Amino acid sequence: MTVLTACSGGSSSSSGQGIIEKAKTTGTLTIGVKSDQPGLSLKTGDNYEGFDINIAKILAKGLGVEAENIQWKTTVSINREPFIEQGVVDLVVATYTINDKRKNVVSFGGPYYVAGQALLVDKDSPIAAPGQMDGQVACSVVGSSSASNMEKSYPNVQLQLFDSYSKCVTALSGSGVQAVTTDNIILAGYAAQPHNVGKFKIPGEPFTTEPYGVGLKKSDVAGCNKVNEILAASAADGSYKAAYEQALGDSGLPFTPLDTSLLTNCPKGV
Repeated sequence: MTVLTACSGGSSSSSGQGIIEKAKTTGTLTIGVKSDQPGLSLKTGDNYEGFDINIAKILAKGLGVEAENIQWKTTVSINREPFIEQGVVDLVVATYTINDKRKNVVSFGGPYYVAGQALLVDKDSPIAAPGQMDGQVACSVVGSSSASNMEKSYPNVQLQLFDSYSKCVTALSGSGVQAVTTDNIILAGYAAQPHNVGKFKIPGEPFTTEPYGVGLKKSDVAGCNKVNEILAASAADGSYKAAYEQALGDSGLPFTPLDTSLLTNCPKGV
């Protein structure tokens, strides 16, 4: 059973040109990011910070756009493809798992990180794996690959779906659900927040592989290849590692070098 509790917002403008031309002619880029993922992409006041934000800044700089000229646009999982297709954003850097279904709609540079789906549970919970949750409630996000994975692989687990993982963590705190499920790197960020330290644990090993890509228009092949070029350069010059250490160095998840041999997801042509 899946319970939907979602809200989301529409948005404004942009153009149909590719990101290389957009950056060159306007000196700006609109980048879609999450707003509620500590360590990855968290909005505090008017500022966004985290690993995804650092990656977005690296990409923008490689395209000739300074950080102060980035227009940040909050996205949730369910609106990432529509925002790209409609030109609301030029790029999406938002813990955005590359999969074949999404590649039918958008292009992906990257992956810039490979995560794995896991569970976040109460520190005293006996749950160690999703297979132990038959009849219990796990919380995830509308439109996420994590929710799809649970529905396909663990159909006896009830799903409570919100539009943000922060709402799932709140539900777990209040015993409204027995687990939150998404990628281990996202869960580690929530567990490490000062008000959550000591309350939760991430049991067992990840049970999927989740390669995070940079989403952009399917037709922008040159832009996609440029994203990969910039990512490869960041691995070589140390800025990729610095981006991770600054945001996630204290998360408990050790740094893994970017595997540039995986930067193969761009379309071969228009």
